[in-house]
Amino acid sequence: MKKERKIKKKHYNNLSTGFINVTSHGYAFVHINEFKKDIFIPKHKTNRALEGDLVKVRFSFTKKGMKMEGEVLKIIKRKTKKFIGILKLDVQSKYGIVHNHNIHVDILIPIQKLENSHHNDKVLVQIISWPKKFKNPFGKIVKVFGSSGEYKTEISSLLEEYGISYKFSKKIENEANKIFSQKNLDMNLRRDMRDVNTFTIDPLNAKDFDDALSIRKLNFDTWEIGVHISDVSHYIKEGSLLDQEAYYRATSIYFVGEVIPMFPTILSNDLCSLQPKKDKLSFSYIFNINNQGKILNNWFGKTIIQSNKKFTYDEVQCIIDQKKGDYYEEIYTLFLFSKILIRNRLKNGGIYLEKVEVKFHLDEENNPISLHMEKNNDAHRLIEEFMLLTNRKISEFVSLNLDGAPSNKLYIYRVHDVPDFQKIFFLKKVIEPLGYFLDLKNIKISINHLLKKIKGKPEQNIIENLILRAMSKAKYSTKNIGHYGLSFIYYTHFTSPIRRYSDIIAHRLLYYYLTNKNEEYKLKTIEFYEKQSQHCSYKERLAIDAERDFLKYIQVKYIKKFIGKEFDGIITGFTDWSVYIDLLLFQTEGMVRLRDIKEDSYVLNSNNYSIIGKKKRKIYHLGDKVRVKLINVNMEKKQIILTWI
Repeated sequence: MKKERKIKKKHYNNLSTGFINVTSHGYAFVHINEFKKDIFIPKHKTNRALEGDLVKVRFSFTKKGMKMEGEVLKIIKRKTKKFIGILKLDVQSKYGIVHNHNIHVDILIPIQKLENSHHNDKVLVQIISWPKKFKNPFGKIVKVFGSSGEYKTEISSLLEEYGISYKFSKKIENEANKIFSQKNLDMNLRRDMRDVNTFTIDPLNAKDFDDALSIRKLNFDTWEIGVHISDVSHYIKEGSLLDQEAYYRATSIYFVGEVIPMFPTILSNDLCSLQPKKDKLSFSYIFNINNQGKILNNWFGKTIIQSNKKFTYDEVQCIIDQKKGDYYEEIYTLFLFSKILIRNRLKNGGIYLEKVEVKFHLDEENNPISLHMEKNNDAHRLIEEFMLLTNRKISEFVSLNLDGAPSNKLYIYRVHDVPDFQKIFFLKKVIEPLGYFLDLKNIKISINHLLKKIKGKPEQNIIENLILRAMSKAKYSTKNIGHYGLSFIYYTHFTSPIRRYSDIIAHRLLYYYLTNKNEEYKLKTIEFYEKQSQHCSYKERLAIDAERDFLKYIQVKYIKKFIGKEFDGIITGFTDWSVYIDLLLFQTEGMVRLRDIKEDSYVLNSNNYSIIGKKKRKIYHLGDKVRVKLINVNMEKKQIILTWI
């Protein structure tokens, strides 16, 4: 007993630091690593701390010693003092109120300092003080984005929130214009491919053409195919202002109706873009292949090309389907080879995921007026397979000696780890009520079998999304672990240097190994390239999150016109207070609050995979099909509110 009292006394009134998680109700939790537990902070003891702040806390154990409760003594470091929110004005009040749904308190702005702002404006506000006697902090408006819910407002505020650069500085633009005016078509050591039939295949509205394909028949059984990638690194010298800016951005970002490019448009849409009927510099992978799809030899190097024609995916699909049209023989031959490449890849264990994308049509004011589901067709797959082949072959060329042994050369890889078992198990639980099975001992084979079975079914998109979520995130690294999803031992990103900085790194390193011209490009340390790889991975995730965030805004804005209508959906998730439903018609997620389900009082089962009614004991599982009604949308939170039918 004495020993137990000593332990409790020792742990009483302990001090620690941690990051605070404040709920919307005002109470909070601070995670303490040494105990691997969270300290509960009552609402009146948060001491003006905000979500994500680093705080110093005093805590004590409860009588049973199982739970910890405490108070915030000091804010060591604010996560941020700037917040994006919506301004609410009341003429009878002394203050304007800025509401941000990520923090639990509103920020007050003195009414006399709001002459340039209006009710319902989306604004960037900075906290300037928070006196102890006040429940709310005081702030000042730093920037006004415009009326909340408007297209331009949402884009500009999103870019601010994610720290994404929109415009290029005058210095960057001047450097780009200087490069453009020189148009340095250096023919030194370049293979001239201008007499070979060459074309690009891209989306209808594309302007930055990274890649082109060339093809010619050498004899009755052999074809020469060239995959030509824009030679961006020829124009963008390492360390230049443009290079630094491109590295900082690391990727182009594609919003619905708007592109934030990695390079100024004079380069991305003109000089570096492989436009038709113009001489263009490229970095190419050229190989001979026989009619059985066996690659006979490989060549990598700098080229000069001239695209004969700019095709859209739809035009190429039409040529494949109708078996006639411009360059029919070349296109159909490439299509047949792409089918062989797909078959070989799947035979090798690659996962064949056909993602369906939601595409919106916008009116002149950028309001969504209709949507359609865009599926990968043969034209998409044709391009995809030749890009995959190029990325693999270049990676193998650098990484392997002629005898097949590892070369130990430094390179940047696109790597993909094995999937998270818990997420795969979650996927298994979701699909079982829908009549599907997943073999956890043969995951790849089982997933490919599942993908075939769901093709064309209403639940196809949700299951494909769950498969994607179960997969590890692909990233860049100098440490090669292979690519699980593609089943490639060696893989890189080489084929999109106009819109991905990782590909520029891959270009520079490949050229170094091809020429060993030390005076033109100095090889750096592995730490240097690993840091660049991590930066590109981080920026890629940031861009994906921003794109999804904006797509959700467009989806919510579009679906608003259907309030009061009923729809079919599939249950995709549960929390203690809500059910998440994938609306099949819109391929987007909405939520039903448990308290709004009138047929019974439902609670979350302990396994988190189902809810159960307290009275009738009816159970709803993940994957169950349900009928719901759209009752409201929250534009600020980008939420779709549903109710049970």
